Amino acid sequence: MATLVIIGAGLAGAKAAEAAREAGYPGRVVLVGDEAHRPYERPPLSKAVLRGEAEPDSTRVHPDGFYDDHDIELVTGHIAAIDPDARRVELADGEALAFDRAVLAPGAAPRRLAVPGADLDGVRYLRSVDDAVGLRDAIRASSRVAVVGAGWIGSEVAASAREVGADVVLVAPVTVPLQRVLGDRVGEVFRQLHADHGVRLRLGVGVLELRGAGAVEAVGLTDGTVEEADLVVVGIGVTPRTEVAVAAGAVVEDGIVVDQYLESSVPGVYAAGDVASAWHPHYRRNVRVEHWANALNQGAAAGRNAAGRREPYDRLPYFFSDQYDLGMEYVGLGAPTDDVVVRGDVDAREFIAFWHRDGVVTAAMNVNVWDVVDDLREIVATGRPVDVRRLADEDVPLADLSGHR
Repeated sequence: MATLVIIGAGLAGAKAAEAAREAGYPGRVVLVGDEAHRPYERPPLSKAVLRGEAEPDSTRVHPDGFYDDHDIELVTGHIAAIDPDARRVELADGEALAFDRAVLAPGAAPRRLAVPGADLDGVRYLRSVDDAVGLRDAIRASSRVAVVGAGWIGSEVAASAREVGADVVLVAPVTVPLQRVLGDRVGEVFRQLHADHGVRLRLGVGVLELRGAGAVEAVGLTDGTVEEADLVVVGIGVTPRTEVAVAAGAVVEDGIVVDQYLESSVPGVYAAGDVASAWHPHYRRNVRVEHWANALNQGAAAGRNAAGRREPYDRLPYFFSDQYDLGMEYVGLGAPTDDVVVRGDVDAREFIAFWHRDGVVTAAMNVNVWDVVDDLREIVATGRPVDVRRLADEDVPLADLSGHR
């Protein structure tokens, strides 16, 4: 019997299995994960689950009975390896699965802090639902939380910890949170946001060491100062989990290299989600995106193509974040050095930011301004120069800026 094996039972893998069935794949569909949980979504882990507002089971991708109803075999608690020549997947317990097509969606692993003391008790990372539950309880039991890293995970964890009443210090080498994505001007909005909510900001410095007798007690910084903390949460990025792809002989360069149809250099083996470095028709280069929407949509596209479709994946990158009373959506792929134009009230945190190069909008972000992301997506997708004065002018409808009206 024809068999599609999907390695990685996160959001991308689960959506690949669902989409393959919807596309009419007639054979076995086997979804292999290395956690003892049904597939779940990660965004709530740093927000509602961490704050205790949502139960872990609420993060599941599919309801009870879905996999049985769709004849999807869910194998949890296993690590898989691929033999591409024998067209076989080998599981850790010795079981082997013959396959015709495969989708690799193993996700990414947190980067570890490489300083003295990083192995002390009380040093935590947030990636899995188990991490979130353990961290939820640890935050409530701590006297002071140090968050290392001011990217999306670090910023969201700092916000959630403050919202449950923790004393929080945020440490990062950047001068404003999210600087590597948003640049200085928009990153300043998030610096002020955290400051306004009582986070102590130690920006522009790195971590030299973690101190403590068995358990962490303090964070030593590169400027010679020390911040007390009995809980340290590290959020310094992730690394794509490419080990299976490397062993299978697939081309790997900052992720598994795939074409616009999400097929790797090994015929019949596809990749999706955090691990996929995919050729993007809009950008004319390979792009790897570590966000929920990419796992959701790219996983489904890989599943359809593995089932026999031939659909290019050309969706623009999209992500969102909620911190305190600030909600935002971002579409496109800007650079922090791009010029920025803003319409709206930055001080009130109700605005739209456009990143552009000579008027060509590379990315746009709405902050506490809703029901505009479709218009923003159209503006970015055109790839044509726009009068930047019109971008900033609130009297100019967003729909007019894309040239589609």
